[in-house]
Amino acid sequence: MTHLEIREKFINFFKEKGHVLVPSSSLLPTDPSVLFTTAGVQQFKPYYLGQADPLKDFGSKNVISIQKSLRTVDIEEVGDNSHITFFEMLGYFSFGEYFKKETIEWTYEFLTKVLAFDRERIKPTVFAGDDRAPFDKESFDVWQSLGFDKEEIGLGNRHDNFWGPVGNEGPCGPANEIYIDGIEIGTLVFNEYFCDQDKKLTPLKQNGVDVGLGFERIAIFSQKVSSIYETDLFIPLMVEIRGGNLYDFEKNLSSERIIADHLRSSIFLIADGVRPSNVGQGYILRRLLRRAIRHAKLLNQPEDLYERILHVLEHDIYAWTYPELKIKQKEILEVIVAEKEKFTKTLERGLREFSKLTSISGRQAFDLYTTYGFPVELIEEMAKEKGLDIDLAGFEQEIETHKEKSRAGAEKKFGGHGLLLDTGELKAATEEEVKIVTRLHTATHLLHASLRKILGEGVKQAGSDITAERLRFDFTFPRKLTEEEIKKVEDLVNEVIAQDLKVSKEEMPYEEAVKTGALRFFKQKYPEIVNVYSVGNFSKELCGGPHVSHTAEIGHFKIIKEEAVAAGVRRIRAVVQ
Repeated sequence: MTHLEIREKFINFFKEKGHVLVPSSSLLPTDPSVLFTTAGVQQFKPYYLGQADPLKDFGSKNVISIQKSLRTVDIEEVGDNSHITFFEMLGYFSFGEYFKKETIEWTYEFLTKVLAFDRERIKPTVFAGDDRAPFDKESFDVWQSLGFDKEEIGLGNRHDNFWGPVGNEGPCGPANEIYIDGIEIGTLVFNEYFCDQDKKLTPLKQNGVDVGLGFERIAIFSQKVSSIYETDLFIPLMVEIRGGNLYDFEKNLSSERIIADHLRSSIFLIADGVRPSNVGQGYILRRLLRRAIRHAKLLNQPEDLYERILHVLEHDIYAWTYPELKIKQKEILEVIVAEKEKFTKTLERGLREFSKLTSISGRQAFDLYTTYGFPVELIEEMAKEKGLDIDLAGFEQEIETHKEKSRAGAEKKFGGHGLLLDTGELKAATEEEVKIVTRLHTATHLLHASLRKILGEGVKQAGSDITAERLRFDFTFPRKLTEEEIKKVEDLVNEVIAQDLKVSKEEMPYEEAVKTGALRFFKQKYPEIVNVYSVGNFSKELCGGPHVSHTAEIGHFKIIKEEAVAAGVRRIRAVVQ
């Protein structure tokens, strides 16, 4: 089944069930809590909250969309069998007209009758209940009515099978997760409660349905392939990169996938108005483009690669779905070519300098970053490919020294570097990004304390970097964490968040603060009088802020990656949702 057939069958099926098709919203969200649109529900939040009228705007309380989305926390993982950055969500939503029974039955019918997936491949999970919300018996009973035995229906905890609220209060409810062959393809969220600031749940006057199915994963199963890069969403791109040869590719598979994914994502970002820059959304675009350009260089790709990839995307894959790609074709190509020319001027010289290195000091990484325009993530990737050690702590110190010099006399001019907030550790370009990094900053305190409680007090902070996209926390530990340890840390952080503990600040002399047991970053020099931030009785650290007032404001904490940085130093990347 082609991707166009999947789209058509999805739209027709849910139109027959009384839904109205709503166009995909932009990749640039109105929601300040996220950098990009990451799910179909984002454009519909006002309708769940009663702030907008779906009947007036759509002529129906039931809508569907195929939402273009972008997630960037796994950029470094792109190149393997499964990770991508741009993706689409098949979504169906109801603002008070139908609820669990219809949602589950229609989902099952769509999967088994329309997409023809074998019933034996499907496994649903429902919320098991806890001390705050009951077992979702209604969903459980519906799945049983469809022929699933009790043993076939998984029971999940709050982390996996309960959604929301986002922030301190708001709609929330139990969720069903749907798996095919053990891989999650969708989530059915049933908003039936309002959670207030005291964490009290009260029934909503109007129940809401929010369903998202992963389009690319459905394509994988429908087309009976093992990777997204083998579906008809990517094959035309892969063939173009290989010069028409589909099969002789194993040697360069990772680079080819990086080029295909990153150019695909970049083209959609540019079409929605993003331009390469050094901050926020523009930085992500620049990072994607430069990583693609570097891998194109490694494969000696011809100069017209970018024009050909754009043509294949707008003409062969998305002509009927996203006509804006054709309308803005000239503009998109101009942006890509300009960035390529800007980066290519220094890329070869930078690669020559890099090839001479046997290890990478902080200063050398800084020179690659400033002189040759290599994003730090690209430097890390190249070092990993060559098996070189890199002094990231030294690099961050070089960056901070540079910023201190550059900020002199420019503090009143929007942060001095185009950033509204730039403490060295925290970076934000807008008021919205400041709110996000504030949540992430408090989350690092909870992460630090959780690591020490689970792994032992030998854990010490070795560095931190926070942007609106993610937090990066370095700590001392002699080995790789197990999956069980990572989950324990993540669960403990979320447990503290759910307790909505107060975050308080107290000024005191440095020596006194140390005596109280407050944690500190040992490489940092502190003034005589310091701020001590406490999160209930769970965490206490010396810090300059900013922080949330209560932990529930952080949202859901998710560890994305755990890896080595240097001998005896590990790194965790995490996000809040």
